[in-house]
Amino acid sequence: MDYSLAALKVLCSQLKDARETPSQNAVTLGGILFQRAWLQGIIVSPLDDDGNLLLDDGTGVVRLCLSADFHQKQWNTGMYVMVVGAYVIRTGETPMIKVHKIVDLSAFPDREAMWYLEVMEAYKLFYQPLIEDFI
Repeated sequence: MDYSLAALKVLCSQLKDARETPSQNAVTLGGILFQRAWLQGIIVSPLDDDGNLLLDDGTGVVRLCLSADFHQKQWNTGMYVMVVGAYVIRTGETPMIKVHKIVDLSAFPDREAMWYLEVMEAYKLFYQPLIEDFI
């Protein structure tokens, strides 16, 4: 994992436009290289036998692949969580995040509204200039 590449703050719907890069162990979204994605949303499925959850952020759904370390906590349907992890492109399937960090934000009711603003701000301040340079 190349930790010099930022974890992009994205919405699930944006991940459908991500593409694998031919020569690097990374993914590109509008010319921005990344390996990890940062998302927030609501858990919409219970933990299955393979250690997976589904996360819905209001724009789409992504599969969360949790390692055994994360099985110790109870991840319930309806919880609002923040997730950072390696993004895995899966053609014809639900996008997947191999979770490195997951935090329950359910106790903070304003987090969901703030998240959309954070993603917009990151796009305007950091991603848009890079995309314009790429074009």
